[in-house]
Amino acid sequence: MMKLVYTLVFVLLVGVISVSAQCCSGTAAENSASTKVACSGTQKSSEVKAYYFHATRRCETCQAVESVAKEAIKEYYGDKVSFESINREEEKNNPLVGKYKISGTALIIVSGDKKSDVTNDAFLNARTNPAKLKSKLKSTIDSML
Repeated sequence: MMKLVYTLVFVLLVGVISVSAQCCSGTAAENSASTKVACSGTQKSSEVKAYYFHATRRCETCQAVESVAKEAIKEYYGDKVSFESINREEEKNNPLVGKYKISGTALIIVSGDKKSDVTNDAFLNARTNPAKLKSKLKSTIDSML
């Protein structure tokens, strides 16, 4: 009987994880091996920007990623670092979607030709440990200033 309960719990857990992955799939898996990737950019080398790409329909975690990232950047950097939220479904022709090869939800930090994808950290921590996400954003941005 207990074996059946454990099996059922395991199956439900796998189902929840797969639904979350489908909701929030994006460049994190594609770029996880390359934390900092050279991109062709036209920004000044000292200018740091944060971009949050999302879909029209968003889960609670997707919304938490945006709010925690936006809050952290404002708290730590004021107007020195910009934060832009881009709906990649409504803004399909946005040049940033093509430039950074965005195909799903993604949180990236860019400065000149450097790009750091912090999507995995964002989705792991936005709801359960926002302080950890804020710390990751701060260390990533500080390294680019």
